Amino acid sequence: MNERDFQLNPFVERFNEYINKINESLSREIESYSWSEFYLPLKYACHGGKRIRPLILTLAAETINNDNISSLNSKSRENIFAVSSAIELLHTESVIHDDIIDSDNIRRGLPSFHVKYGYNASILTADFILGIILNISAKTNNNRVTHELSTASIKMSEGEMLELRLVKNHKISQEEYITVIENKTASLFEASAKIGAILANGNEDQINALANFGRLLGIAYQIHDDLVDYNNEERLFNILVKQNDEDNIFIEIMENTYLNYSRLAKKELDGIECNHHSKKILQDLTNLSSFS
Repeated sequence: MNERDFQLNPFVERFNEYINKINESLSREIESYSWSEFYLPLKYACHGGKRIRPLILTLAAETINNDNISSLNSKSRENIFAVSSAIELLHTESVIHDDIIDSDNIRRGLPSFHVKYGYNASILTADFILGIILNISAKTNNNRVTHELSTASIKMSEGEMLELRLVKNHKISQEEYITVIENKTASLFEASAKIGAILANGNEDQINALANFGRLLGIAYQIHDDLVDYNNEERLFNILVKQNDEDNIFIEIMENTYLNYSRLAKKELDGIECNHHSKKILQDLTNLSSFS
């Protein structure tokens, strides 16, 4: 991520210290595959992005630890940043697939992966990324982490498949829309927060609270994102809007819906005792304007 990205992105600028550490870990992981033909495509696929999901994992770990990650032993720190890379890579893999499915030709101001490298290379690179994720998971030697990564991947695929069916039918209910984004988007937010708590050795109540936080925040995030872009995109949310006679009233209903999910996400953090600034940041993230 270059200096221009920071200047244009207050979110990235605010979390510069965290994101730099996440990017360093991700770069180390990618550099370990410098021997591969997938190396340059992998670097291109991972370029840019706000690193929201690994940021949530890192903040969740600090919230449970009630201290900076630097206070943990070296193995725990290594695992946290390694799995944060796996989370970002899983998101990257889904982005490659999504851009093909949605026929999106631009991503983060650059040609989408399939536009630059072609469809065959896109499929193979996504497979290669999955192999990297499996390798990271194996090195953590933590079955719960592996399970959460696997569960998120399965849910993301289920959400995408359901969306394809609903778009094809051009008919969707609000409940079906929520189900799609709960799987396609919120599942990785949930996994991020939950894994952070697991790696910081949280108790079950803390782990569940952060898992719920991530899921609810993910739903709010996607509704907010769809509200911002719905005039420019012909996708699931547009179909939902067009089914309603009173567009303005429905948009207001959906704005209230995402605000409600944001409030519920923030409430999940109330039961976690923590004086560290990381908890405050997680609370602040429930204000979706902070992502803009």
